Amino acid sequence: MTEEHGISRFSVVAVSTEHVVYPSVPPYSPGVAYPEYPFGIDTLSNDANHAYEGVRDALRLLELDTAHYGRESWNPLGEIIQPGNTVVLKPNFIRDFRETHPGHEDCLITHGSIIRAAVDYVYIAMKGEGRIIIADAPQNDADFDAIRRIAGLDEIQEFYRRRADFEVEVYDLRPEKALKVDGVIVGHERLPGDPGGYVKVNLGQHSAFHEISNLCHLLYGAEYDTRELRSHHHDNIHEYLISRTVMEADCVINLPKLKTHKKTGITVSMKNLVGINGNKNWLPHHREGTPAQGGDQFANDSVMHRVERKAMACFRGLFPLFGPLRGVMAKPLKGLGKGIFGDTNSNNTIRSGNWYGNDTTWRMVIDLNRILMYSDKTGRLQDNPARCIFCIVDGIVGGEGNGPLDPTPNRAGIVLAGRNPVAVDLVCARIMGFAFEKLPLLYRSLDAHPLPLVSAGICDIVVVSNDKGLNAGQLEKVEFSFAFLPHWGWKGHVEKKILHD
Repeated sequence: MTEEHGISRFSVVAVSTEHVVYPSVPPYSPGVAYPEYPFGIDTLSNDANHAYEGVRDALRLLELDTAHYGRESWNPLGEIIQPGNTVVLKPNFIRDFRETHPGHEDCLITHGSIIRAAVDYVYIAMKGEGRIIIADAPQNDADFDAIRRIAGLDEIQEFYRRRADFEVEVYDLRPEKALKVDGVIVGHERLPGDPGGYVKVNLGQHSAFHEISNLCHLLYGAEYDTRELRSHHHDNIHEYLISRTVMEADCVINLPKLKTHKKTGITVSMKNLVGINGNKNWLPHHREGTPAQGGDQFANDSVMHRVERKAMACFRGLFPLFGPLRGVMAKPLKGLGKGIFGDTNSNNTIRSGNWYGNDTTWRMVIDLNRILMYSDKTGRLQDNPARCIFCIVDGIVGGEGNGPLDPTPNRAGIVLAGRNPVAVDLVCARIMGFAFEKLPLLYRSLDAHPLPLVSAGICDIVVVSNDKGLNAGQLEKVEFSFAFLPHWGWKGHVEKKILHD
């Protein structure tokens, strides 16, 4: 189809629907003996595996290796992955628990069954030769061992050792973990980090921050020490510390979760790259102050917001000085702050750039996507893409509302796939019921740039699906929506009005 219509494969996005539930038992083998399945029928699951079916169907819809579909030789990822390659699978492992809701409800992180299906098709393409690495740098307070258990990674690794004599590697890319009490950082714990180390990449004038370099003295990152962040973003310096394991990959398979996000509106393929970083405090999240002051921390300059900003500045300066007492003082101080200024997670309070006026986080995300696409393994920017990227989106159970850390489930039942992260995320926004022109992360990704993130325009993006409502050709003709509830900081601003004849 793509060649017939003269459309680049990079602008085609597949949406496979009606995948209602995840399998419950790892290692999440399929329940059907697909012709290309590389293992024996004795490894099949006794239960249906809708996630595996969704991944497989999305690859079929993209018409990858169409000539061999339905045969043992079908190799859908063969045109981007070769035997001997190093392939990194990058799931969304943001955290093992939600902020205010019990459990993770399958709406928080990429499900292990999506990961297992992706591993199998990578393994088929590699013909057993090369490296498969599952890697992420979760939220700074996440318990990676708990994430491994939730995703069934130990079982997937053991399956491959036993059935293929092949080691699927798993890495927590964080060099340290933040120790928190009631969300307040009271210390840090060193972690092994990326065994390959890290690469410093300076985008300089290619950074999305270059046009606002005069405001970089207001940037705020992941932790209280703003000096560290601002030392990496000023003048013509805009640098990030990136996992060397990711940078040395021949191909990155991006495996995001379909969710809303308090700072960027949505988090799918593009935002998922926050997890390739070695130091999250190099990542700008907002600018202190209000828009009138050059900031995006608050939406308005109320007296209460002025007081809060000054109080937080005092807290950040004094709290580290209390040393061991921080663990005792954190909870009552957090409670006092909630009582005075409101609770970000429960009463529609907007702070820390958690609203549609955030002009910072989308810039950071675009920078990371430009780095993954154009930076070689030493951190030098190239004129052409440095590695292959492929996206498979887990939308079987998405997350809506207070995403990305505290979402509620949206059982959309979909799996999406495509070659370009921007194109995939544009389709995701449409399906979620959001207007891309209200999401700076998306519409600014379409800007002309010496290192472009996408070659296609909106009118060139094509949606293919097993659902007639979605299989409408051009993205702009797709009016199907799962109507995700946005974060309250975006409510009433980002929703797309669906027009009916």
